[in-house]
Amino acid sequence: MGKHVVVGAGPVGSATARLLAERGEEVVVVTRTAASAVPLEGVRRRQLDASDAQALGEAVEGAEVLYNCANPPYHRWPEVWPPLAAALLTAAERSGAVLATVSNLYGYGAVDGPMSPETPLRPVDPKGEVRAAMWREALAAHRAGRVRATEVRGSDYLAANAAGVLDGRAFSRALAGRTVQVLGDPDAPHSWTAPQDVARLLVAVGADERAWGRAWHVPSNPPRSQRQVIAELCAAADRPAAKVARIPRPVLALLGLANPTIRSARGTAYQFERPFVIDDTATRETFGLAPTPWEEMLAQVVAAYPKGQGRV
Repeated sequence: MGKHVVVGAGPVGSATARLLAERGEEVVVVTRTAASAVPLEGVRRRQLDASDAQALGEAVEGAEVLYNCANPPYHRWPEVWPPLAAALLTAAERSGAVLATVSNLYGYGAVDGPMSPETPLRPVDPKGEVRAAMWREALAAHRAGRVRATEVRGSDYLAANAAGVLDGRAFSRALAGRTVQVLGDPDAPHSWTAPQDVARLLVAVGADERAWGRAWHVPSNPPRSQRQVIAELCAAADRPAAKVARIPRPVLALLGLANPTIRSARGTAYQFERPFVIDDTATRETFGLAPTPWEEMLAQVVAAYPKGQGRV
């Protein structure tokens, strides 16, 4: 049994901690606030600011793997991520723990064709720039022999408890038969990732030296447009398909004036204006992992929104 430290208790962090605990590992979950710590049997919790390198280093001492599952407020990534990433890198270097980071596809920017880990990092917005910079710094430290680092990248999460373009509000409106307004082209093909699949890959790469020094894509099902997702979600719940409409650009601009998250999302709207598809071939061939079946993902969402309940 080895010690594993998970920073963040969101959908991925909680799934990672649960998976490790089920395997009999010693698990410590680090969160900034006590309220964000999800109760998990057999898991210890530490409340601290992970951007404090000294405090984090003390928590990580003796750990085999340090999992970065943190998720700062979306609109504050450019200011919050740099010191947090620096502290994580420092803690990994001082402790000798493998640094396994959860990331996304923002660093690739607007591309033509499926994205693989070999796709060049060419971010087009501040959020993508900060994620690309984090990986470049971790990779440089890895190549210099200072740390052992790896990164997993997934697409937008599809789960009842995950924030995103298709979130709890969209799901509850769809299952209530109300119109769902979405960002970008409702018919553009898009990859969707299950948080539990991120956790499975994260645990795998943290323990496998073949994974260190490179990034891996989370196994994900074939792409579906937002309209297809809503239609299939309604079908899984045995309900009529809800109408899906694009949020008009002028309306999006107005909403952004009052909502910093929506304002920040405008910079990555390109992801929903064109095909946004993940290539996970290398992960499947190397680790033998496959995504959670699509029907199971939909069933999990439906189960969280019983008929007649949910936000509308």
